[in-house]
Amino acid sequence: MFSIANGTSRQIKRILLVRTDRLGDVILTLPMLPALRKCFPDAYIAMLLRRYTGEVFEGNPHVNELIWYDRDGQLIPFDEMCATLRSKQFDAAIVVYPRFRLAWLMFRSGIPLRIGTGYRYYSFLFNKKVYEHRKDAKRHEVEYNLSLLKELSCRVPEDFAPEFFVDIPREAEEKARRLLDSVGIADKPFVIVHPGSGGSAREWSPKNFGQLALRFRDEMYLKVIVTGGKGEEVKVSDVVNASNGKAIPLVGKLSIKEFGALVRSARLFVSNSTGPLHLAVAMGTPVVGLFPQHTAMSARRWGPYTEKNVVLVPDRPLDCNVCVENKTACECMATISAEQVFQSAASLLNRRKTHGAGVHAS
Repeated sequence: MFSIANGTSRQIKRILLVRTDRLGDVILTLPMLPALRKCFPDAYIAMLLRRYTGEVFEGNPHVNELIWYDRDGQLIPFDEMCATLRSKQFDAAIVVYPRFRLAWLMFRSGIPLRIGTGYRYYSFLFNKKVYEHRKDAKRHEVEYNLSLLKELSCRVPEDFAPEFFVDIPREAEEKARRLLDSVGIADKPFVIVHPGSGGSAREWSPKNFGQLALRFRDEMYLKVIVTGGKGEEVKVSDVVNASNGKAIPLVGKLSIKEFGALVRSARLFVSNSTGPLHLAVAMGTPVVGLFPQHTAMSARRWGPYTEKNVVLVPDRPLDCNVCVENKTACECMATISAEQVFQSAASLLNRRKTHGAGVHAS
């Protein structure tokens, strides 16, 4: 069961959770919130976030306040940000995403308890230091995040089931439904393939995604939607072309929650290592993830945190040097065949149909 040290709950009344990086990283922080709430049921819990990811936490029952780290795409000036945090009178801050500016901000804001990594040159700014090298990928990012709570004397039990709650309002559901109607899918079953990674991982090629889409369509009679973020229009177009025009492109038309609603209606989500993959997990949609064998990018740390998944990794030496400098496409990822992915996807879809749990009508 959850427990905290004697007296800690009386001392800690206002907690700031800091995660100002990308969508996937932020989603993998979600399980910290119910855990914090169980340990500190009466605490005021706030999050410091960038606006583009903040939507994930709107409507979360465990969060009292969202504080923005940026404005109009630019970081809020340091002194202004410092004054804002100082006025909130937080008792503790957990810096999940360590950067010098954030560490200095927590220190200058006068937050008494500052939790962060012990391995950076600026770690002296934290007075509760955590000595774990995440780059070794010995555990999943979710588990690394939850372990930070120990520094608040919040003990998370081993059988704790991480919760990825994202509130999807009715308006988002309706927007996704209208979009599906507009591309002729309506109530037809469909899968989503997402070929980009936002530059955060090595990628399986658009040609392979297109071949996969073609097989979904011709052999399983499933509609296929190809999604992508801003700047990934060409990549999505390449997938559609490789599918002989049978896949349906959707790029940049939905907010995060609208995209979540779309994903929740899909039978399956297939992608490289990327934030939308973790959003699909949060939506309860089965996922097929394509991950490099490079330790820092590995599925052991960044993989889908769900039982409804298949992860495929190149059959190449760990951390081989062939593609180290290539952050996207590489010949290692190309060794994963469209046949492998299709068969894995089919197995996952059949498993879902057999067990019946979590099936979403589409």
